Amino acid sequence: MNTSAQAASADARLPFIDALKAIGSQLIVLHHLAFYGPMSDWTHQLAPGLVGWFSQHARMAVQIFLVVAGFLAARSLAPDGSLRTGRPLALLGQRFVRVSLPLMAALLLAMVCTEVARQWMTHDSLPAPPGLWQFVAHALLVHSLLGVDSLSAGVWYVAIDVQLFALLLGLLWLGRRWGAAAPLLVAAVVLASLFHFNRDSAWDNWAIYFFGAYGLGALAFWVSRADAGHSAPAWLAAMALFTALALALDWRTRIALALGVALALAWAHRSGWLFRWPRSRALAYLGRISYAVFLLNFPVALVVNAWFTRYASPDAGVQTLGVAVAWLACNLAGAAFHHGVEQRLLRRDGATPTSR
Repeated sequence: MNTSAQAASADARLPFIDALKAIGSQLIVLHHLAFYGPMSDWTHQLAPGLVGWFSQHARMAVQIFLVVAGFLAARSLAPDGSLRTGRPLALLGQRFVRVSLPLMAALLLAMVCTEVARQWMTHDSLPAPPGLWQFVAHALLVHSLLGVDSLSAGVWYVAIDVQLFALLLGLLWLGRRWGAAAPLLVAAVVLASLFHFNRDSAWDNWAIYFFGAYGLGALAFWVSRADAGHSAPAWLAAMALFTALALALDWRTRIALALGVALALAWAHRSGWLFRWPRSRALAYLGRISYAVFLLNFPVALVVNAWFTRYASPDAGVQTLGVAVAWLACNLAGAAFHHGVEQRLLRRDGATPTSR
C-alpha cells in the first residue's frame, strides 16, 4: 500500500490519530472530574478503585497528545526529514496564534464559569479571582515559567506544546543550516530528555522535559515512511531499545506509554491503518473536538459541581449522577466551542484541522 500517496494531502483526516485524540481527551476529562470538585468525593464512596485510578493515573493520557503532536509536527514541517519552510519564525508565529486565540477565548469563558461556580459553592478547586497580569501571562503562554497561578487546569500543556514545536523547528533549522541529518539531532535531544531532563521535575515547565515523548512521535513518523524501506524495523528497534535503557535507569510509566503510542503510530503509518481505521464517526468527531473539550472541561465541570453541591441531594447516587452530567456537559460545551469559536479562528488563520 502506498502510504506516501495517502499522506500527500495535509488536510486529510487521519482516523487512527482522531481515535487516539478522542480517547486521550476523554481520559483527561474523567481525570479532572475525579480529581477536582466535591462530587468525586461522593462517587469515591461507590467506586473507590475506579475514582482513584482516574484521579491518579488517567492524567498520563497527556503522553498520547505529546506523541501525536510530535508525529504530526514532523509530518507537517519535514515529511522527508528536512525542514521544508524558509521562514521558520513566521511558522512559529502562526503556531502561537493558532493555539493561543482559542485558549484566550476559553480562558474568558473559564473566568465567567469560575465566578458562577463561586456563587454556589466554596471549594479549594476554585481558582482565585484573576488579575490583569495573570490573564496576560496566560495569553503569552509564560504563566508557568513566571510562577503565575493557573486560571484553569491543563493550561500548562498549551504553553508546552508551543515550546515543543519551537524546539523541533529549531532542530530542523539547525539540521538544514549545518548540512546535518535533522532526525539525528532530534534523536540526540530525545536521548538527553529521556536520560536526564525528564528525570528531574525541576525542568517540568520547559519543553526539554517533555521532548522525550514528543520527539518519539517525530521519530516514529520518519522511520515509518514508505521510503524507509527495509531499514524501518531496525530503526524502530533502536528507538525502542534506547527508550528501554532509559526506563531501566529510571522507570517512568508515562515514558513507557509514550513509547507504546509511538510504536503504534509507526505501525499504523507503515501498514496504512493510519488513514483508514477505525471507521467510527463518534471517535472521529470526538477527535476533532478534542482540543476544545480539553480547554473547556475544567470550568464547565466546576459549574456542574457547584450546582449539584448547592441544589442537589447530598447523596452518593445523586452526586454520581452529577459526575455523569458534568462529563456530558464538558463534551457538549467542547463541541459548541469547536464549531462556534475554534473553527472560525482556524479558518481566519488558514490553519488545517490536522495541524495541531
